[in-house]
Amino acid sequence: MIRETIITSCSPQGVAHIAPMGVHVLDDELLIMPFRPSTTLDNVLATRTAVINYTDDVRVFAGCLTGRRDWPLLPAESVPGQRLAETLAHAELELLRWEEDELRPKLYCRVVHEANHAPFRGFNRAQFSVLEAAILVSRLDRLPWDKIESELAYLRIGLDKTAGPNELEAWGWLMDAVEAFKHGKTDKAAPI
Repeated sequence: MIRETIITSCSPQGVAHIAPMGVHVLDDELLIMPFRPSTTLDNVLATRTAVINYTDDVRVFAGCLTGRRDWPLLPAESVPGQRLAETLAHAELELLRWEEDELRPKLYCRVVHEANHAPFRGFNRAQFSVLEAAILVSRLDRLPWDKIESELAYLRIGLDKTAGPNELEAWGWLMDAVEAFKHGKTDKAAPI
């Protein structure tokens, strides 16, 4: 199973980095597989820690992919690092081992601390649409353009039916990124 999460990691100098990332749930471990280049990968290898944030605010996912990474943070409790201030829950991780790969190294982690901060009240279809669109935006340089357009058109249906202000704002950021990429006004996304 893969959970769509926000990972916070810190450099050895304590500089926080926020990135959306799918985390593979294994038996007693969590597997993080960032694409290279990756600030998250560099930070986790350097500090051997990270924090997984479980949030229903899809603006964080869309924001990180469109240059909006200034989300409020709080100190983690058991590892050196930070968590999102407005997350529903978080899990603090310790790196157990890693497997090198040219494209996507595998970081095997264990949870050393977990906390719940607010109830999860469910996702609406617009939140799903934004999450899926964010994944597409993260792969604009890897997917055929017709696939991107057809999937965005389908995702727009759920957005139009159920979006609130947060989802509309996040969708707008993502569509701006798609248009900029389409017209060659942007380089490949910054490492996450």
